[in-house]
Amino acid sequence: MKYAVLAPVAAGRTGDPDWIAEFARHVEACGFESLVAVEHAVVVSDYASVYPYDQSGRMDVADDCPIPDPLDLLAFLAGQTTRLGLATGVLVLSNHHPVVLAKRAATVDALSGGRLRLCVGVGWMKEEVQACGTDFATRGRRADEAIDAMRALWADTAPEGASFHGEFFRFERAMSYPKPVRTGGIPIHIGGHSRAAARRAGRRGDGLQPLGLSGDDLRRLVGVMRTEAAQVGRDPDTLELTLGHLAARITVEKAEKLRALGAHRVLLGVTPTDDLAAVKDELSACAQRLGLIT
Repeated sequence: MKYAVLAPVAAGRTGDPDWIAEFARHVEACGFESLVAVEHAVVVSDYASVYPYDQSGRMDVADDCPIPDPLDLLAFLAGQTTRLGLATGVLVLSNHHPVVLAKRAATVDALSGGRLRLCVGVGWMKEEVQACGTDFATRGRRADEAIDAMRALWADTAPEGASFHGEFFRFERAMSYPKPVRTGGIPIHIGGHSRAAARRAGRRGDGLQPLGLSGDDLRRLVGVMRTEAAQVGRDPDTLELTLGHLAARITVEKAEKLRALGAHRVLLGVTPTDDLAAVKDELSACAQRLGLIT
């Protein structure tokens, strides 16, 4: 089992270089696999969209909370760590042009020695997607094309370059360097709780990070992913499943229950406080319970 840690954006300190650098170094020292950074390009004040992962319909983050760009944050943290995995979760594909995103992601991956993992989604905040210049209704189709376009740019297509012809994006003989470190490119996991997200993971992704699901709902979604993968000739057993839990409450026994549901990775949330010493103590205790450190 792999254990990742979510950067505590609600603490309001992920944009503080000293605070977040020390946090990341401690995550690495505790033996966790990776650090995960969220994205909101903008949070529209008093948004009307419904946040689907809380009964209140609102995020537990203030509208004016500092939320650093995830790739820029991970690039900074790459220089503060040596082996810690660096992941987005969830990067909103609708906010980005895939040609630019492919270059940015490949750059972070190359400079970090191949440590980047992308978890992407289509976004739930309509106001944010529209502010980034994208039609909310077409964001799913655009996401599919964006993934295909990035994979085309990451592939070794020299000397001709990569070409792509889609409904939203197109390019001819495009040369995008540096390339990601791994031959297959940067792993792309799909975040979300819908059947569309599971289908996208099966057909195009390297894994699924479903949010807010458990029991039969989770099993059905994983089944959709595996079925879709098989239908397009992909091996479902190569796809990873990332499930969430709280760092303060996770135990080996609870982790084993998640493993029984098919989890390859547990994404751990920490208490959203700006008290760095308290957060480090929480992570240390968690790592000890899980046997990551002694």
